[in-house]
Amino acid sequence: MNMTMETLYQVLKQYFKQDVITVEYDTITLHGGTVGNVSLVTGTAETADGQNLPYQIVLKIQSKWERYNDPDSWRREYDLYMSDLGTTFSDTFRWPVCYYAEMNDEETGYQLWLEYIDGVTGLELSDDMYEQAALELGRYHGKLYAEQPAVLQNLTNLSHVDLMKNTYLYYRSWPLVYDYIRSENCDFPPHVRQMLIDIDENSDNIFARIEQLPVVLNHRDFWVTNIFYADGKIALIDWDTSGWGYLGEDLASLIADETDIDHMVEYYQRCIPAYYQGFAEYADAPSIADHCVYEMILIVFGYRLIEGYLHAEAAEAKEQYARTLQKIYELKDSPLQSSVR
Repeated sequence: MNMTMETLYQVLKQYFKQDVITVEYDTITLHGGTVGNVSLVTGTAETADGQNLPYQIVLKIQSKWERYNDPDSWRREYDLYMSDLGTTFSDTFRWPVCYYAEMNDEETGYQLWLEYIDGVTGLELSDDMYEQAALELGRYHGKLYAEQPAVLQNLTNLSHVDLMKNTYLYYRSWPLVYDYIRSENCDFPPHVRQMLIDIDENSDNIFARIEQLPVVLNHRDFWVTNIFYADGKIALIDWDTSGWGYLGEDLASLIADETDIDHMVEYYQRCIPAYYQGFAEYADAPSIADHCVYEMILIVFGYRLIEGYLHAEAAEAKEQYARTLQKIYELKDSPLQSSVR
């Protein structure tokens, strides 16, 4: 699917809430790949009332592909924008506005024309912004859990509640990573190796604890490049992995997925209480003492970090993976704290 001028005119009619007479545009690639491309479309448009107005819109073009254990994730964001999920968001926690969405006739690709969010994102997010993101996520989860709006029952394309568990079991069955941490040739210190082995040996009990937590609508890709902070509010992009999961699951990504390693302990200490506080504003939350975020971090990222380490060629990259695992080890006994009021 390619951008057409006819489509651009339709999009800008929605963007400006009036007819558009002429359009000038330019495109900048924000992200590209073999199955999807994201571009920033900018320019000026002459509206029906004679004004020449600037615009900035994100165009996301997605092709069909299959993710392990989640085959329909490629079209999920389109399906969610076609649903009423947008009505569940608030002024302080939301996704980008969608001005136009189109699936091709073969249903093998789609395009979304989305609001451009001009905010702080990625490694530029401060500790306070992290904490705010956790608080707003908790409020969103708590509100949906308490109210159970009808739209949640009508969402047919969501990842399964056991996605985290099944992905972990898939990694654990892979000899490359499983055997490495148990081998004499393993480069990691004994305490890091034992940390990962302990998760494997206690996985049944760990999952039994996790499965006692409330089931919520998780984003499942809640990491720094998908989070935007602007004017005290949080906007969240890329909903293609979202689905049912357990309370706190998204915090694993927020704390450990390619974050600033030097601040990971502080993220852990501050984000978990903020998240639980937000959830408790709307629904009864389990005791924060029973949270499983540390275990979820290891379940989601432990073997992935080992895989990254083994495939990294540069010494600097290997050092980053090793430092991340060491920081995760330091999380377990870190006291929780919060500055949220």
